[in-house]
Amino acid sequence: MESPDTFTLLPIQMDPASKAISATGPSSNALTTELKALNALHKSLLGVDTPTGTPPPPVPVNPKRSAQIGKLRESGNASFRKGDHVNAIRMYTLAIEMALGRPGWEPSGLVREEVSGLLSNRAQANMAQQNWGEGAVDAEASVEMQKGNNAKAWWRRGRCLVEMGRIDEAESWVKQALEVQSTEQDLLSLREEIEKRKAGK
Repeated sequence: MESPDTFTLLPIQMDPASKAISATGPSSNALTTELKALNALHKSLLGVDTPTGTPPPPVPVNPKRSAQIGKLRESGNASFRKGDHVNAIRMYTLAIEMALGRPGWEPSGLVREEVSGLLSNRAQANMAQQNWGEGAVDAEASVEMQKGNNAKAWWRRGRCLVEMGRIDEAESWVKQALEVQSTEQDLLSLREEIEKRKAGK
């Protein structure tokens, strides 16, 4: 084993055009692996959409991506209001994909908030087409992303379960929802409806 004070000159060079680093002579597997990883990292950093071509510090958010996500959401909302639920779902899906594609250094809380709202909207568009299964899945995923301040998603999954005849599951879901959103009138009304349905069995 070499002493920590020993300096070993490695047989490497940098390509002036691509800036890729390579071994100039015989090299160990460890060196080849490290250089491959280093070149891959360099290449990925060059593709980052920032003014300098390098990732920014951990906090900043790319305003272009935020604006694009906002536009897709608004397009989805406009389509929903016109009754074009298929296009609304398409717009929400594109916005979800774009939000989930944010770089890892952007705040995860922002991604969760964006995706939660978009999933809840897509659940509503699915419900408008009576796609109860898809609506239930989207609403549940929305709640997983953000439990608090998300009464609409809680209610939407409960409504979908009722529409599918899964009354016991709906009852359990609404009970959980009311532990988080205890004063939400829509959820209280849905609980009442479920209780009446069960009593009428």
